[in-house]
Amino acid sequence: MKKIKLRAPATTANVGPGFDSLGCAFSVYNQYEFELMDEGLVIEGCPEEFCNEENLSYVSYKAAMEYMGLEVGGIKIKVTETNVPVSRGLGSSATMISAGVYAANALHGYKMTDTDLLKVANMIEGHPDNVAPALFGGFTASFLDGADPYTVKYNISDKLFFCCMYPDFEVSTHKARAVLPKEVKHEDAIFNVSRTAVLLKALENCDEELIKLSLSDRLHQPYRKELIDEYEDVKKIALDSGCCGFFISGAGPTLMAVSTDKDVKEKLDEKLKDLNHKWTSILLKPDFDGVKEI
Repeated sequence: MKKIKLRAPATTANVGPGFDSLGCAFSVYNQYEFELMDEGLVIEGCPEEFCNEENLSYVSYKAAMEYMGLEVGGIKIKVTETNVPVSRGLGSSATMISAGVYAANALHGYKMTDTDLLKVANMIEGHPDNVAPALFGGFTASFLDGADPYTVKYNISDKLFFCCMYPDFEVSTHKARAVLPKEVKHEDAIFNVSRTAVLLKALENCDEELIKLSLSDRLHQPYRKELIDEYEDVKKIALDSGCCGFFISGAGPTLMAVSTDKDVKEKLDEKLKDLNHKWTSILLKPDFDGVKEI
């Protein structure tokens, strides 16, 4: 039977002012195997409660098959490696979604275009800012036109390092959505739109001053930071350590520092250990491939 092995990258979304629009893939991966069978569904390598038809990898695989007008048939899915923290705002669900739609396409003759892949992935995720970089890699800006997602990739300076810091507690996406205001002020919308436009060029040029200024936001971070204990402490540690940028990754509680210092992780770890919560850090570089066969 045909089999494919894939890796899918971690992602960050809602980057600074880019709420539900900006995302980036990173060089930390989950790995999956998809193998066609005559019939049935077998899922291995994850907790038993996820070894069923509700598993996001299978949901995505099935959705792509139905999109191509093909019978789903039997499939064995094996999670062979998990390096992306779960429920931490680093796109663990996007790795499963991107792997599922890619596997269906690859195992059945590559009938889907990139546009098709993104459309199916977005149908499952609900917004493209995480699934676009998971599928295609790099730093992406995405939007929805009705139900149709669109995305473009931007360059990021290779001088930049990203260090994610996640605590020993979770923040539910539902709660992170619930704290957002139903309406925003006109001046707040202008604040975010203008900074989003500048941020894209600042990351490409490694303009540290502009990165710091343009990562400011008024749409989601002022509300969500209240759900993240020690947010202000971690932010001060990052900025005092010379980082040129700081933002909430996804819905949190992961916090992301941006720096040109390759030793930034060690400097942050030295100060994070003094906080009440246990904060784990990972030094990241952008991934430019997205989900791919290995």
